[in-house]
Amino acid sequence: MTKYTDEQLRIIQKAKEGHAYAQEYLGRMYLYELGGVTLDYKRAFYWFKKSAVQGNTSAQYEFGGMYEHGIGVTQNYETAIEWYTKAAKQGCQYAQKRLGVMYERGRGVDQDYEKAIEWYTKAADQGFADAQNNLRAMYEQGRGVTQNYDAADKWIKKAAGVR
Repeated sequence: MTKYTDEQLRIIQKAKEGHAYAQEYLGRMYLYELGGVTLDYKRAFYWFKKSAVQGNTSAQYEFGGMYEHGIGVTQNYETAIEWYTKAAKQGCQYAQKRLGVMYERGRGVDQDYEKAIEWYTKAADQGFADAQNNLRAMYEQGRGVTQNYDAADKWIKKAAGVR
């Protein structure tokens, strides 16, 4: 059983009062065992949901991740996509990249390389190296685009911080 610090108790109080970022923080505390808190997927899910429905982009991303990977909830790709999309439309590069993966692999949606490239590009244009590397692979292998080694080279150099 977790013994909370005074600071953690203040965060819990703020979360109970409806503060979205305090709720997100609690979700992270329970999911990632921050500050000595015991891992608790049920509580993480509860607090991420509270924050996500208020429009908190980071919580929407984390909430989607819990559904994608079946953490504390039955795995559900369709619900993961719903929450990733909410976050991605607000500019969350991590959610944009995850949507790219979902479309590339056909998880919860029909496989669609062109949509995968669209989402990877949104994240890559924000400087997200993982998405840039995913674009490198798409161009290198000609998935959703005409195979183009020059484009692949451009994206891997961006991911490597060379360009």
